[in-house]
Amino acid sequence: MYLRQMDKLGNRKRDIQQSIYRHLKYSLGKSIEASTEKDIFYALSLTVRDHLIEAMNQTEKKFLKAPKRVYYLSIDYWLGRCLKKYLIQLGMVEECQKAFKEMDIDLEAVFEFETNAALGNGVSGRYTACFLDSLASLEIPSLSYGIFYEYGMFKQIIQHGYQVEKADNWRESTAPIYIKREDEACTVRLYGHVDHEFDVNGEYIPVWLGWKSVKGIPYDIPIMGYKGKIVNCLRLYSAASTPDFEMQILNIADYLTAVKHQIDVENISKILFPTGISDDYHELRLIQEYFLVACAINDIVSRYKKTHQDFSAFSDHIAIQLNDNQTALAVVEFMRVLLDEHHLTWEIAWQIVQKTISYTNHAITFESLEQWPVSIFEKILPRHMQLIYEMNHRFLQELSRQPSGDTNRIQRMSIFEEIPEKKIRMLHLAMIGSHSINGVSESHTDQLKRQIVPDFVKYWPDKFCNKTNGINHRFWIFNINSDLADLITKHIGRTWLLDLTKIRELEKYAENDAFRQAFQQVKQFCKKRLTNYIKTTLQKEIDPQTMFDVHAKPIHEHNRQLLKLMHIIHEYLCIIEDQKHPHIAKTFIFSGKASPGNWVAKQLIKLIHNISDIINNDHRANRFISVIFLSDFRLNVAEKIIPAADLSEQIALAGKETASTGNMKFALNGALTIGTPDGTNKEMLSEIGQENMYMFGLSAEELVKLQQTRAYKPIECYHKHLHIARILNTFRDDRFCPKEPGLFKWIYHYILDQGDVFYQLMDFQAYLKAYEKIEGDYQNQQLWNKKCILTISRMGRFSSDRTVQEYANQIWKIK
Repeated sequence: MYLRQMDKLGNRKRDIQQSIYRHLKYSLGKSIEASTEKDIFYALSLTVRDHLIEAMNQTEKKFLKAPKRVYYLSIDYWLGRCLKKYLIQLGMVEECQKAFKEMDIDLEAVFEFETNAALGNGVSGRYTACFLDSLASLEIPSLSYGIFYEYGMFKQIIQHGYQVEKADNWRESTAPIYIKREDEACTVRLYGHVDHEFDVNGEYIPVWLGWKSVKGIPYDIPIMGYKGKIVNCLRLYSAASTPDFEMQILNIADYLTAVKHQIDVENISKILFPTGISDDYHELRLIQEYFLVACAINDIVSRYKKTHQDFSAFSDHIAIQLNDNQTALAVVEFMRVLLDEHHLTWEIAWQIVQKTISYTNHAITFESLEQWPVSIFEKILPRHMQLIYEMNHRFLQELSRQPSGDTNRIQRMSIFEEIPEKKIRMLHLAMIGSHSINGVSESHTDQLKRQIVPDFVKYWPDKFCNKTNGINHRFWIFNINSDLADLITKHIGRTWLLDLTKIRELEKYAENDAFRQAFQQVKQFCKKRLTNYIKTTLQKEIDPQTMFDVHAKPIHEHNRQLLKLMHIIHEYLCIIEDQKHPHIAKTFIFSGKASPGNWVAKQLIKLIHNISDIINNDHRANRFISVIFLSDFRLNVAEKIIPAADLSEQIALAGKETASTGNMKFALNGALTIGTPDGTNKEMLSEIGQENMYMFGLSAEELVKLQQTRAYKPIECYHKHLHIARILNTFRDDRFCPKEPGLFKWIYHYILDQGDVFYQLMDFQAYLKAYEKIEGDYQNQQLWNKKCILTISRMGRFSSDRTVQEYANQIWKIK
């Protein structure tokens, strides 16, 4: 590698300094004397970029000889900050520190100039970033595709307790490590119509005409694996107007129209648009999804054709993995390319598509199961609409040849939803066009198979499998909690960094007093670091000796921040009205963003702040409990919160968050979990042990039965339990909004009149019982530290390396 060559040439510290000076002078046009810390940040980034490009080129050369390669498509990636991570993986941190010390520059201050690369909405994006790291660390030949968004997930600003969204132009201060590949740009077609023509033999030839074109310009971001051995590529596409269309407009002197067209085109890659209620939003989101898959399929096919004359061996050398419903259009776009551009027969083309594509489903909530109105779809993609009709016709014919006696099965399995409006079911399209379909936790896969697509499971039982999500343990310990990583490595060696199952060797130290003390010191250091951050950002003093109880998730009703707030109110009322002081002092920490259109979630953020203001300023209670909300949750905030947590709140309603990985990140950093028996919580429980987790509440199966019988009446809980009534009455009586009467009355009615759809009252008693156990255990710090160490040592199964290896072995068939 280039770095090793640099070592042979001389002092690496000197080489780093010289490279920085060179980039300051020739890349930025600055002298060292006139440079700012931000200039140094860019120069250091360009220095790292040199090494990355060298390694990426060597990786590409190596992978050209690989018999098979996987291509991964996802609508979003949450990469976070990259510069420091690259330096760690390149083994350059120590030399950089020495070089910068001689230059009298604070390296940590330089790192702070980098913004978070939040390429999407930050939910599935966090998982995909782990996935990419594991692909590179396991040296799996791969190339990933996405969109080069100009704006990331919004910045969350808190004003008077309310969330306010601000644009996040992450590119302004990101490390300039991406490589623009203008010469590999492609053209994407939209709109138009299909002409029905016939050749001399009478064969039908559909011709897509009258379309508008958009240019997709690729930007390559290096993805470095552990120790920098392999550098894969994340190829992101930016939308631009095509010169021919611009000239057509400019030639008729309509400059304003040209400018408007350019703005409209660039909006495609401006930001990941949520599913909106207007047709304009639907159109833009659909165009965005098609833009991604059209660019990706074009690139994949182009690469294959460089070394192959025909498509007979395509699926032997290529695997395409679709990440969730937003990439399902790859099925029909790939089919279009094979039929219209390479003139394969339908039967051969369809066989290639199904053998090549596999599909991962991540979420099964109503809003995540995308359905596109046919009226919008056929306007934007007329040829694809034609192909989907044909796919569905052939699939339903195939179904009809195997009668089941169920007259409604055909409609349930059709790609089209007919009532009340004709729509395309993207989940069905993805499944029909794939040879493998997987969920991302045992509970999620089971729910998918039993509740969402049972007909498909009966028809294709061998297509379905589970691949439980994992996390990039190198980042979530080694990068963000180096003291804990050093402690682990000191006692069991470094093998755990490549094989997390080796961390099981740590279990024998759970009874070791010296190790438990060392672990507690690491945890205390992380808590002090977080308290310093809170003091700097919020001007609030927090006692690091208190138990840090953390709920850091997207603000949403199903994540049940309200349940946690009810618990906090209960503790507060016990202190000031009952004079019952808690056994341990606690700091309750919330962080997360609400979707801009989710009124309830945004009201919950306001409630958190109002409760915080009252409790933190009440001298009767603030010695025992305090409440903090850390705004703008992003990776560099998570890096401070997660290592400092004592308790991780994973209390979403069972069945609503079946594939979380946040619980894994907290557990791997030595936080204990209080959670509902669902999703990855259940899988962690089977590994960590019931004695080391605090489970409570109804299971998904129990909830289904309860919903069917309609036996749950919130008003009965209200009258039966005085402490529950007292909590709800605070919302009715404006206890936490004395200057804003009526602000939270909706919660009282939301719970009692609208049926408590997220079962907060139903699970509250069980939550209190579990929390009593937590308080008792935390008082015995030796016992608590033992549980934390056992938790860490039993997290070996939850690495994204294991997940990716299962995909490679069982789905992609790649070594």
